[in-house]
This record gives sequence, structure tokens and C-alpha cells, in this order.
Amino acid sequence: MEALVIGTSQAQIGRARLAYRKLGFYNPAAQGFSRTTRICFDHSQRWRTDGVRLSLNAVHSEVLRSEKVSGDVSTSARRSKPVDGVRLYVGLPLDIVSDCNTLNQVKAVSAGLKALKLMGVDGVELPVWWGIAEKEAMGKYDWSGYLAVAEMVQKMGLKLHVSLCFHASKQPKVSLPQWVSQIGEVQPDIFHTDRLGQHYKECLSLAVDDLPVLDGKTPIQVYHDFCESFKTSFSHFMGSTITGISMGLGPDGELRYPSHHRVSKRGKVPGVGEFQCYDKNMLSLLKQHAEATGNPYWGLGGPHDAPQYDGMPNSNNFFREHGGSWETPYGDFFLSWYSNQLISHGSSLLSLASTVFCNSPVAISGKVPVVHSWYKTRSHPSELTAGFYNTVDKDGYERIAEIFAKNSCKMILPGMDLSDDHQPQESLSSPELLLAQIKSACRKRGVQISGQNSSVSGAPGGFEQVKKNLLGEDGVVDLFTYQRMGAYFFSPEHFPSFTELVRSLSQPEMLWDDMPNEEEEVGESLPVGSSSDKNLQMQVA
Repeated sequence: MEALVIGTSQAQIGRARLAYRKLGFYNPAAQGFSRTTRICFDHSQRWRTDGVRLSLNAVHSEVLRSEKVSGDVSTSARRSKPVDGVRLYVGLPLDIVSDCNTLNQVKAVSAGLKALKLMGVDGVELPVWWGIAEKEAMGKYDWSGYLAVAEMVQKMGLKLHVSLCFHASKQPKVSLPQWVSQIGEVQPDIFHTDRLGQHYKECLSLAVDDLPVLDGKTPIQVYHDFCESFKTSFSHFMGSTITGISMGLGPDGELRYPSHHRVSKRGKVPGVGEFQCYDKNMLSLLKQHAEATGNPYWGLGGPHDAPQYDGMPNSNNFFREHGGSWETPYGDFFLSWYSNQLISHGSSLLSLASTVFCNSPVAISGKVPVVHSWYKTRSHPSELTAGFYNTVDKDGYERIAEIFAKNSCKMILPGMDLSDDHQPQESLSSPELLLAQIKSACRKRGVQISGQNSSVSGAPGGFEQVKKNLLGEDGVVDLFTYQRMGAYFFSPEHFPSFTELVRSLSQPEMLWDDMPNEEEEVGESLPVGSSSDKNLQMQVA
């Protein structure tokens, strides 16, 4: 058996390990690699994939090929096809494109893409940051880094789903565009604000969607121009390589208020969060609504008896299980208005994306969070502060599904790896029941669902829960994106489990001419070992 070696020296191995460690996803398990992940393949005149073999000693994924045989290999071998129509994608590192619009760790990412392709993964997801592509001035776009990624993915024969991110990130550090942040220093009310006047500066307040606060333009107009520029710049990738576009809808790209952005001081049990309605523009909308309904005193501010971020449901009166303010006419007035503002914002952005990309052969989607803490209470406080008017007596997700259906968009649901059994009992949480409720709303409205996991570090029993959600009887999930590539993803502690997930979702059988030939493997961006070495390995540290 011959093999192809990429990077056999200790220095090269060290560089590969360091590369993935720097991909932006810190995890203690990624420290101190003592073993190396390898993808090896036999060299023969004909290529045919018979399966994937895993060796736990070195997380040794091998593409098996038959011994050299006389005659031609049959061309009737089937291409990879997912079971039950579930396609599998993997998220690229959040910082794959740097703040300077250059590619980070090209060699490591290239090796990772090859590994995913050989495993039978359908494609990858690419975060495209507003703060990088339109960094310096409004209307001044630089797509060079993202175009380079698209070309890399296209060359590898993978599909690409693009997430348009109109928010900032703390880890890795990605800011809003410099010119937007400068405006925010002068006009802090373009950001969401809590009861104490603290501003959340990682996305714009939805209350300014239609206000000319960005150098004379509204955020909706700026997002529209951004999408138009993206469509033009990536036109030759649309439909062939780029098959899906996710529209950023709020914090972390999700349709919600930043009600839980403060780190909980209570350990594993999260608080109920805080309402984010105290910037002057939200207060102005609330005042107008209160006056229009004949209750002007209700428009002076948010609920005075709601807990703070770390508060428990019964620590104040608003969310109290029985007799709380949420069940009063005032509670219904406020929660309806608060939720309607979020729904209107989501509908506007989904409509924008559907309009801009209407003639492009791509699927449009948006992400809805799975806010599962306190789901087993009557008031569902964490969902209420996040903007979902969902209680024991009210289904808050049917209207969410409506706006997705109206705009012919798919819904992305994270948390497919979360199970009730592994939640703190004190939080009265139920991700499984909440997911089932949202799925039901989507079925009623004919909305397709794409799934994601909560994090690569993994929830206990997460892989089994993912399979349960994807291969269950409801069959509403047609695409799953595993988040995300990085040091821990390719570590010996994690990669075998991911490989098993791939096996369970699809049975890869590839045509021999789908496989990269020897010259392609050697000639790519990774360093190559001695040509006389007959024991070659591709390092994916």
C-alpha cells in the first residue's frame, strides 16, 4: 500500500497543530496534542471508496480502496447520498477571514476541507462579517478574503452556505464596521439598552431599522446595499457552489433580543434575562403604542417588577408562577408589543433577503434560537425577555413560522444536540419539548428546518441526540450544520465521534474519478514530504 504524505516533519506537524489551535475556538481539550489525526489513502490505479475505517489510537480515518484489479472500475458506483434527505455541513472557523481581510491558517483549513470531502460531508458554512467586508466606510466593500474562501471550497468540490453576520463577536474578536461604531459613540441609542442604561453594542437596536441613523441611511437600506454587493461579487458562485444564504437577524445572527448577554453568576442555572426596551427609540415606539391603545401610563417604560439578568422567575412579581403580572392586561399589552417589534424586524430582514436574492438559485434562511431555560414554568420567562411571547396558554412560535413561510425562507434551529436529561433540574428546562413545539409550528406553515448543534465542545450525549432529531419520524430537518471546525473538532477526543455521526447520516460511495488524483493532493497549499517516501500521510492535526 502506498500513501501520499503531506507534512511529515515534526516542524510541519507542529505548525498544523498550532494552526488549528489558533482557529478561534479555545477549548481545554485542544491543549497538548499527543497524537495526530491522519487521513491516509491507498494509492492504486483506480479509486473507489468502500467505506471509512477508524482507529482510535491515532484517530486514523482511512479511505479504503480495493486492490489493483484488471479491467475498468465500474462507473455505476453511486455518489454520496444522505439517508432521509439530511445533508451534512460543517461550519468553518469564525475567524477564517481576518480583520484585515486575509485568510487565517490556509494550510490547516485546506487540510480540513480535504478531510471533510473524503468523509462525504456535503459542504461548509462560511460566516461573512459586516465589520470586515464593509469595515472602513459605508458602501466601501472588500470581499477579497471571502472570495478566496469560496474559490477554495469550489476547488475542493464542496457546497457553501453563507451566513451574513450583521452583528459583532467577542470570541473571536470581530467588531461592527468602524464607521458604525463611530456613529454609536455619538448616538448610543442606536444600540439595545437595558433598564440600567447599559448598551449592548454587538448589534443595532431593531427600533432603528427604518430611521436614517447611519449617515443619512436606515439600517435596512445599508443591509440591502450590502446584500446587493454580495450578490454581484459572488454571482459566479451562486447556485453552483453557494447553495444557501442565512440572513443575520440579531445577536449572534439570531432572531431575538440580547436579553441574556450578561454572564450568569449562578453557575449552571441561568437567570431569566432582562427586557431590552430602554433605548430612546424603543421607548418612543412603546409610548406611541400605549397612547394608541388608550393606556398612556403603560408606555412610560418596561415592567417595573421584572427581575434582573440573574434573577429567578419568582424573585420578583412579573414572572411569578401564579398571579404574576405577565397574566394581567398590562402584561399582555407589553409582551404583545415587545414580541411584535421582534417579529416585524425579522419579517423585514427576511423580506429584504428574499427580494435581493429572488433571482439567485439559493435557499434563504434565518436563525431562531432555542431558549429552553424555564420552559417548564407557566410563564416561560427566558423566552419572554428574548422576545417570544410563548407561555403555557399562548403559542409564540406560530407567528414566527408565519413570517418564514410568507418570505419562503427556511428556519435554522440550533440546539439539536441538547436533551432534557442533561439539563440542570433547577432550571426547569426542556430543549426537547421546545424543539418539538417549534417543529410543529413549522410543519403547520410548511417551513423547512435546518439544524445546528449548540457547540463543538459538545453536550453530554450530544451526538446521539443529534441523530435522534435528524433521523426521527417527523423528518422536517433536511440539512444539519455541525458547528464548527477548529482545534477541538479535529482532536482525538472528538473526531472519532464526528466520524461516527457522518456514518450514521450517510453511506458514502464515491466514483473513483471524484477523488483527487496524486498530483492534486501533492500540489495544493500544504508542504509535501520527500517524493521518495512511500509512506505518506496527510496531517490534519
